[in-house]
Amino acid sequence: MSLPMEKRKTVTLIGHNGSGKSVLAEAFLVKTGKAEKIGGIMNYDPLEIERGTSLSNAIATFEYGDTQLTVIDTPGFGDFISEVILGVFVGENVLSIVNAGAGVEVQTERTWRIAQEQKKPIMVFINQMDKERADFDQTLDDLKKTFDIKMLILTLPMGSGESFNGVIDVLTQKAYQYAADGSGKTAEIPIPDTMKARAKEVYEKTIEDIVETDEVLMEHYLGGEEIELDQLAAALKKAYCSGQVVPVLAGSATKNAGTDRLLDWLTRLCASVNEGHPITTTMVEGGAEVEVLPSENEPFVGLIFKAAVDPFIGKQSFIKLYAGKIATGDGFVNTTKGSYEKAARIYTIVGKEQKEISEAGAGDIVSIPKLKESSVGDSLSLAARKLLIPTIKFPEPMLSKSVKPISKQDIDKISNGLARLSESDPTFVWEHDTETSETVISGMGAVHLDVMIERLKRLFKVEVEVGKPKIAYRETVKDFADAEYKHKKQTGGHGQYGHVKIKMSPLPRGTGFEFIQTIFGGSVPYNYIPSVEKGVRSALKKGVLAGYPVVDVKVDLYDGSYHEVDSSDMAFQIAAIQAFKKAMSMAKPTLLEPIMEVEVSVPDENAGDAMGEITSRRGRPLGMETGAKGFQVVKAKAPFAEMLDFSNKLGSITSGKGHFTMKFSEYSEVPGNIQEKIVAERKREQEEANK
Repeated sequence: MSLPMEKRKTVTLIGHNGSGKSVLAEAFLVKTGKAEKIGGIMNYDPLEIERGTSLSNAIATFEYGDTQLTVIDTPGFGDFISEVILGVFVGENVLSIVNAGAGVEVQTERTWRIAQEQKKPIMVFINQMDKERADFDQTLDDLKKTFDIKMLILTLPMGSGESFNGVIDVLTQKAYQYAADGSGKTAEIPIPDTMKARAKEVYEKTIEDIVETDEVLMEHYLGGEEIELDQLAAALKKAYCSGQVVPVLAGSATKNAGTDRLLDWLTRLCASVNEGHPITTTMVEGGAEVEVLPSENEPFVGLIFKAAVDPFIGKQSFIKLYAGKIATGDGFVNTTKGSYEKAARIYTIVGKEQKEISEAGAGDIVSIPKLKESSVGDSLSLAARKLLIPTIKFPEPMLSKSVKPISKQDIDKISNGLARLSESDPTFVWEHDTETSETVISGMGAVHLDVMIERLKRLFKVEVEVGKPKIAYRETVKDFADAEYKHKKQTGGHGQYGHVKIKMSPLPRGTGFEFIQTIFGGSVPYNYIPSVEKGVRSALKKGVLAGYPVVDVKVDLYDGSYHEVDSSDMAFQIAAIQAFKKAMSMAKPTLLEPIMEVEVSVPDENAGDAMGEITSRRGRPLGMETGAKGFQVVKAKAPFAEMLDFSNKLGSITSGKGHFTMKFSEYSEVPGNIQEKIVAERKREQEEANK
């Protein structure tokens, strides 16, 4: 069994791609004897190794002193933001890793906002102090300007770039020099003469900032009393956990320098699971709210926040236990799906390595294999108390592509593979569009979709063709028309006879279709009128311009004729179809395109450029609102066809800081010059398909 609850702490690592999150996690493992060297522990997926970056959350649980730390290493690519959202959600603490040479980068800001929205305390590690252009003071100033929150320096770097060789612990006023081999071996040394004045200055400022957060300590401090380190640490922990201050440390993960000081302060300051906020759940039956305390004495409640797909081993579900305990063989309910599950085995995780354990308790993160029905975001609880953890809100997918199996034999395999992949990533969705006969996948960006397609190929052995998704255009009419068609065919026996006269007129946009009959005198017998309507509805499926479905038209059956022997349901259906086509050709047919309601979040300085880009895509700006700090939200309507590659352009305009959502709004007429191109392309596709 793991350590007592008050000694179990989870820390989620956030930051921009390349800031060194994975290396830092591995440096912790080397420092605690869980690994011999840095490399290949947290990023072990073949795709991660090839791309040199994290693509999903990685977990490592280890002990440091008398504390169990679980580290969640999140990806730094914006395309995998759902992993960050989930990682922050299940962690009680957040550690932001910042590149000392680059300062505050795009994902630094974005991931901070996620942590702040979820009200998680934040600590900072200014990393890569050994790299060229590393500048601790500049990076710290950058952080202060960007986030406008009190930063407390707990360690000072000694030197930078090639001259970096250690750190000063500000509150203890001790200097530590580190071995150059990355082993993390430390030697305590006197504070260098060149650093003594700076170290004292920072010490006094940090002490003042800490005592300001505690009235009792402030009185003692102003009274000239010396404040003990334990008292300072206790006040600092309170201020950190409440979000009043952000502790800042420095070092180099690759050199394993400063990581021991960081571990010391993580164990001192971080909130344990029983110090976290109670979680509000809802009862499956009745919907009543239930507050669940983070305690092992509560009934079991957990959340699946990561899933690993393996076609041979089966699915691995990674679970955060919020309350209670589970042991090998225990049963529980997936309250999101309503399925009964069993913990056949339970594993604790250290990167790619997993160790089987007999039980786990509140605060632990474990993996359980082969749960029958489980997806990321699903809640778990005991059958006697079915509780649902609130749904996590994820951003909408921003980019779509079509995928088609090269081999027809892989049609079933592609559906199975995509379904399994979507279970592991809530921002990856797919659907088979029966209208366009395409399978369309959607995700957060080009990298996201590329990774998913590659996983589809590798894990499920499906080769696919990738293309832009086809647009679900519609056809309608702009004028009135009167048409008739007589279907007459003589054969040896019974012939075929159906004769209809119809009037066609346009309807307001979004109305759909209306069929009426104004027959007088029984020119078309009552029993054949449903056949006429059936024929017209069949004709709606393929318009006369480019074969797209027809909408927003009214058809009036006002006359016709019949034959007592040769008339039939089929004859009137055929007559209705042909009359419809004639009428539509005469009524000024036109194409309609889907228009999307778009919301674009951009930095203040990029709002004008974003507005201009939308306008250039035939978009219609609707206004602008103030968003998160330093951001504007541009609202607009734009054709879906013009938004397919907007994600890449937005990234270029905003240096990766912008993001957008869109949803269907309405259909609107396509401009004439564009319409001609669409019709020509559609006819070319149909000719190729018929070859």
